[in-house]
Parts: sequence; structure tokens; C-alpha cells
Amino acid sequence: MESIRTRRLSSWSGLVAFVLATGCTGFMAPRDPYPANPADPPPSSSVPRELEMVTLPPYVIEPPDILIINAVKIVPKPPHKIEPFDGLLIRVIGALPDQPIADAFSVDPEGQVDLGPTYGKVTVANLTTDEAQDAIRKHLSRILEEPEVSVSLAFSAGAQQIVGEHLVAMDGRVNLGTYGSVYVAGLTIEQAKAAVELKLSDYLQDPEVVVDVFAYNSKKYYIITQGGGFGDNLLQQPITGNETVLDALAALGGVSQVSSTKMWIARPAPNGVGCEQILPVNYEEITRGASTATNYQLMPGDRLFIAEDPMTRFDAVVTKFTRPFERLFGFVSLGTAMLNRITRFGLQTF
Repeated sequence: MESIRTRRLSSWSGLVAFVLATGCTGFMAPRDPYPANPADPPPSSSVPRELEMVTLPPYVIEPPDILIINAVKIVPKPPHKIEPFDGLLIRVIGALPDQPIADAFSVDPEGQVDLGPTYGKVTVANLTTDEAQDAIRKHLSRILEEPEVSVSLAFSAGAQQIVGEHLVAMDGRVNLGTYGSVYVAGLTIEQAKAAVELKLSDYLQDPEVVVDVFAYNSKKYYIITQGGGFGDNLLQQPITGNETVLDALAALGGVSQVSSTKMWIARPAPNGVGCEQILPVNYEEITRGASTATNYQLMPGDRLFIAEDPMTRFDAVVTKFTRPFERLFGFVSLGTAMLNRITRFGLQTF
């Protein structure tokens, strides 16, 4: 008997030693998810996950994204007719030493520029800059001896400013006001910038704009939760490039009472080429074991499907079948009880 116990004890000891030698332990060195050189791109992975994420490709603009478009250079094409409230840069060589003329002057509502008390006002509205230069020279020649005048447009009040948020409409265009609209759907940020500048070049001299995305509305992923026989729930979330399965569950508020821990990601085939991917998710390992193996990085268009609890589903199906009969039997029982009461006590007026 003693020898049998000894053999069993030694067998269990060997098994425990084997498990400890081959299994994972808490003393393993943690993996460094970052590359040795921060300038290098992250390593490629066929299925990106929590510690092996990838950067998404250049963002492609689609409706209903919202873009920020700010024009940093708006100069009308020549010949520009000067209008009230335009700004003119006027320089004069030969002006009085104590009253130089070398500054930006605003055109008043009457279409004149005021050069100061000594020089007076000159009408420049509806003139080109060359014509305004001649008009100012003739006016100053009455006071100064052979003045040399230079006039250029500092800013145009008539040119529409382009600043702020612009919605990409259903037709893929952004509206630039009096300059028309530009098709930007399917373009990257750099391509959209070039397209906007090309459109503005029909009206402006060498325009420059800054384009960025204000709201990423077109790229989403979906969380589908089976309702245990009471209908499915669907939640859409925006993609920012850093979401994982755990982030999706956190946005959902956790697994509901009618759901099981069986879930997977259904990833559409890119451009309909190839087969869709089904990526099983191990909820228990992610949450209780802090495993990152199935905590996948979510991509645009992903469907995180959370299956229903079988017992909840069974209960719902049984309830659907039995509830009509329960109501019917309850109605029959109530009617029978009322007829018995009438038969026994007769109709009574209250």
C-alpha cells in the first residue's frame, strides 16, 4: 500500500513539474511593443492586435466627413479693380521728410485713399493698381516735385474668405461659396488640398490653402449583439485608428445579460476581392488572463458579433409559444368564473 502511495505521489509530482516547466508563468519578461528605432514603422502583421497594431493607410475622404479648409493666400487675379475697403500698399519716393508715404492704406466707402492732411485724398475706386498709381502720382505732383509712386494690392475686401468647417456632401463635393464646389471624395488630404487650390486658381493668383479633417464621419465599425430571441442590437462607432476589441466592449458597456462570451470579428474582404475574414475572440483570455492574442485591432467596416446566451434564447422561444396560450387560458378561466358567479348568484345591479 505504501509503495502504491509513493508511486502516485511521484507521478503527481512529475506532472506538476512538467506543467510548470512548459506552461506560461508570471515571471516572463514583458514584450516591448515598440520598435527599437522610433522612426521605423511598426512591424507588419497579418492580423493586427493590441501589442502589434499597425497604422492605417492615408485617410480617404468620403461623405459625410467634415473638412477644415483655411485659405492663407487669397489674391485676386490681375487686372483687379479696386473696390471700397480694399487695402493698398503705397510707397512714395520724394515725399516730405517729416510726412513719408510708405504704408498700407484702406479705401474708404467713397472709394478714396487718404494720404494725410498735407496730401489729401485720391479717388481710386474701379481703377487697376497701375491706374491708381498714375492717379496718385498726378495728385502728388501738385505738391511734390517728380514723386515716384508704387501701388500694390495688400488685401482685397471683395474676395471671399475661405475659413472653417466644410461638409463633404452626398455628391462628394465641398462648397467654396462664390468660387464654386470641388469634388474631394476618394482623395487623400494632400490630393484634396491640390484639388481646392486648382479650383481657386481660376479666380485667385497662386492660392494657398490648408486642408485637414475636422470630423471622421465616414469610417466606422459595428457592434452587433444578439438579443436572445428579442431582436438584435446594432451600435456603430467611429474609427480613429487605435480601437481594439476591448475598446469596443467598453463602448458597449460590457457584455449584456442576454449575451454569451462567444464573439468574433467579421472583416469584409477589401474591395470585394478574396474571402471575408472571421476572427474568433476569446473573451475570457482577454479579460481574465490579460491575453492580447485575440484582442484584435479593429479596422473600418469590421463587425464585432456577440452571440446570444443559449438558455436565454431557449427561454424566449418557449415564452413566445406559451404566452398566447396563457393569455387564452386566462381569458377562458376568467370568463368561466364569471359565468359561474352569474349562474349561482344571478345578475346584480350595483
